[in-house]
Amino acid sequence: MLIGVPKELKVHEYRVGMTPGAVREAVAHGHKVLVETGAAARQGITDADYERAGARIAASAVEVFARADLIVKVKEPQPDECLQLREGQTLFTYLHLAPDPEQANALVRSGVTAIAYETVTSPRGGLPLLAPMSEVAGRMAVQAGAHCLEMEQGGRGMLLGGVAGVPAARVTVLGGGVSGINAARMAIGLEARVTVIDIDVGRLYSIDQQFGAAVDTAFSTRAAIEEHVLASDLVIGAVLVPGAAAPKLVTREMVKAMPKGAVIVDIAIDQGGCAETSRPTTHAAPTYVEEGVVHYCVTNMPGAVARTSTVALNNATLPFVLAIADKGAKRALTEDLHLRAGLNVHAGKVTYRAISEATGLRYEPAEQALAR
Repeated sequence: MLIGVPKELKVHEYRVGMTPGAVREAVAHGHKVLVETGAAARQGITDADYERAGARIAASAVEVFARADLIVKVKEPQPDECLQLREGQTLFTYLHLAPDPEQANALVRSGVTAIAYETVTSPRGGLPLLAPMSEVAGRMAVQAGAHCLEMEQGGRGMLLGGVAGVPAARVTVLGGGVSGINAARMAIGLEARVTVIDIDVGRLYSIDQQFGAAVDTAFSTRAAIEEHVLASDLVIGAVLVPGAAAPKLVTREMVKAMPKGAVIVDIAIDQGGCAETSRPTTHAAPTYVEEGVVHYCVTNMPGAVARTSTVALNNATLPFVLAIADKGAKRALTEDLHLRAGLNVHAGKVTYRAISEATGLRYEPAEQALAR
């Protein structure tokens, strides 16, 4: 199979779908890999590095999309890329379609088989291709939040951990999944006062056992969210409903009542955000102030630490890339129910129910779509 790796087009996105190491594995499996020139240049990975791994270098993304059977990316295809996708081709990348009906419609029209990293599941439970980037985003959220609390960034002028005689900042983490736990770990390390809110009592118990007295936990109710958000200097939105739009847990009224110069870092912005005042931003202009509160809502946070993120992502995606290439997409999806959970669009149909409900596009079960 011919695997194509284009350069990412999203603003300040420096990750790449396959490293030279991943390319070498694919070539060893008998596949050809076509990499767009300069695809990972900002990471210091050269075309020559890819050629030594066995890849061929394409002069443009147009060549990659025109020739490849399988496109391996990081972020969702941009409008120009969607126009280049075609029936019979497979796209493997993050998609986040629920809050993006325009992209969903474009993928449906293209006839492509679109498999989303964020909805692929694991025999052990969880989302193995989302987890590494959630880990990165959770850790980055605290760094970003601490920076945004500085006066020059519009923040309250608070140091997360305080100093002797000065109280530490209050940090509330909404969601106790992978990103939330990593955010809590970083905030605890900086000696902030941390509360994690989640709807799963079992998860709260696990967090309590892991961190002990260093973190408070609260069961997610409207009253609990309001109480803790209004008292917070930094709120980190780490809520996830797989494949679906994020629930709006933080209302505009809550934001209005937060301390002026407080900060919201909305990791859930890829799925629409969990605050009513959240809207997507980029690394070029990462923040804005709404209702007196600094919002950091970058949709590709891990792209800023592309070296770490690319390797972590490739470690997780490579087995699935090889399975798709070795067996062909249809057989690989049919035989592996966990990979099949990642199928969002196939042959002009939306195959993930939550996306259909969010976008209004017609739903067809993945098993049924693949059988045609």
